[in-house]
Amino acid sequence: EVQLVESGGALVQAGGSLRLSCAVSGFNFEDYAIGWFRQTPGKEREGVSCISNGDGSTYYVESVKGRFTISRDNAKNTVYLQMNDLKTEATAVYYCAAYINLKGPWYSMGRRDYDDWGQGTQVTVSS
Repeated sequence: EVQLVESGGALVQAGGSLRLSCAVSGFNFEDYAIGWFRQTPGKEREGVSCISNGDGSTYYVESVKGRFTISRDNAKNTVYLQMNDLKTEATAVYYCAAYINLKGPWYSMGRRDYDDWGQGTQVTVSS
């Protein structure tokens, strides 16, 4: 079973930046598509960004395009989410999730498509 550990969450002022990390272990890292999700009380877990296995294609929810960047470092078995120009609306617990696909490249922004989840890291953006 794959394990995922998020880190990097913090309190940051609006307009600031954070880089979240998701360290992945347990299987061949390159076989996993990785998604970043966020959740606030009373809301469903929302897909923020994902990066596919295989070709490393990236996807973003519209609200973060141009400000967030997802990347993966296969040598370090780590996925990053660089978050720039943070807005108060970004306040949430951020989770990374993994799904293994042994065939072609795969991605999803849907939380139900992922099998394994990290524990979450809190991001708080203050005004």
